[in-house]
Amino acid sequence: MGIGMQIVYLGFAGSAPLEAEAGVQLVRLARFGARVANCHLAIEALRPGSARPLYDVRLDLVTPAHELRPVAHCAGDDAAAAIRCAFDEAEKALETAAAIERGH
Repeated sequence: MGIGMQIVYLGFAGSAPLEAEAGVQLVRLARFGARVANCHLAIEALRPGSARPLYDVRLDLVTPAHELRPVAHCAGDDAAAAIRCAFDEAEKALETAAAIERGH
């Protein structure tokens, strides 16, 4: 069974390309399936309708014990790039936790 994901869009309707990007990024976390059961992805348009949009992306990891593990926020004018950044941060955090557990 894989890692589940819930996506919430705040301030805009979202889009299929953003959902696809989030799905592609989620695959990167599959190797951490023993540590992550689910994740919550929030994509917020901070300046909706503006000529210069700004997106804030938050990713929270949920452990199999239902503990919430927030990941650093990522923001930028490209929502897809901010999504990739959030998953980069999640991957780093999970790799660090795994290394600590192994005693490195």
